[in-house]
Amino acid sequence: MLPDQTPTFASRLDLSELHEAAARIRTEVGKVIVGQHSLIDLLLTALLADGHVLLEGVPGVAKTLIAKLLAKTVSIDFSRIQFTPDLMPADVLGTSVFNPRLSDFEFKHGPIFANLVLIDEINRAPAKTQSALFEVMEERQITNAGITYPMSAPFVVLATQNPIEQEGTYRLPEAQLDRFLFKLIVGYPSLEEEVQILEGHHERRAADPTAAVQPVLTGEQVATLRARVRQVVCEPKVLEYMARLVQETRRSKSLYLGASPRASVALLNASKALAALRGRDFVTPEDVQELAAPVLRHRLILTPEREMEGTTADEVVGQLLQKVEVPR
Repeated sequence: MLPDQTPTFASRLDLSELHEAAARIRTEVGKVIVGQHSLIDLLLTALLADGHVLLEGVPGVAKTLIAKLLAKTVSIDFSRIQFTPDLMPADVLGTSVFNPRLSDFEFKHGPIFANLVLIDEINRAPAKTQSALFEVMEERQITNAGITYPMSAPFVVLATQNPIEQEGTYRLPEAQLDRFLFKLIVGYPSLEEEVQILEGHHERRAADPTAAVQPVLTGEQVATLRARVRQVVCEPKVLEYMARLVQETRRSKSLYLGASPRASVALLNASKALAALRGRDFVTPEDVQELAAPVLRHRLILTPEREMEGTTADEVVGQLLQKVEVPR
């Protein structure tokens, strides 16, 4: 779990509202979700950093439920899209429909027009549908018939995928993966946590688990907190540390593809948000180290030799963290 301690120094930014809101969101989500404290904090980090998240885990570990609960703690529009092999781009973005009364075409918004969009099993749709997400995930807008339609802020995509099942799935393009701030791995609960899950289901007796969760923030408050996060200080030596780490991914003999400059920016934005969540108005190398794997793991492609050896992207990131000198 990420530390949640009151700082012992005089902060140059007023982070009390952010700290209180984060604590309340943890409490509300904790009414339903057992454990997963680090995952919830990283989702809050992504929300404050204005980034999209890819949740990966086997079925039944509450990936979809966590996304729905997070959406319920913020008073914003929520939309869920189930990706399937026959899904078309218009089913996601919307389409132009002829209006006889106006004798003209009018655009009907698709389900992507929401503040928080949950895309379930994102790897089940083919490349044609995946490409429809490129513009909206990066530029927060879509273009239809030459007309641009901006998304309402905040706009965050939470996508889920199952790493095991391969039947009827498609590999996500690298350009799309690069648009996710984090890739988070959702694992199994411990024995004690699974007992608590069973006790909770037994006590609720099939009642809606999300009914007890109350909104904590509005969309306007999220925008205010994001503006505060952007003011978090990052010293030049920490910026250089981030750049050196990302540069090393391009030199590593274990990697066929390293991280792009977009990854450096993602690491900076996420580190600022994490520092603010911890009650600090400055980024430390420890923030960068903790976020390196979530930011980089989906942006790296291992060489065939390393894949055959069973090496993982997280292991390579760990090796690079040991290699790059930490600023003091």
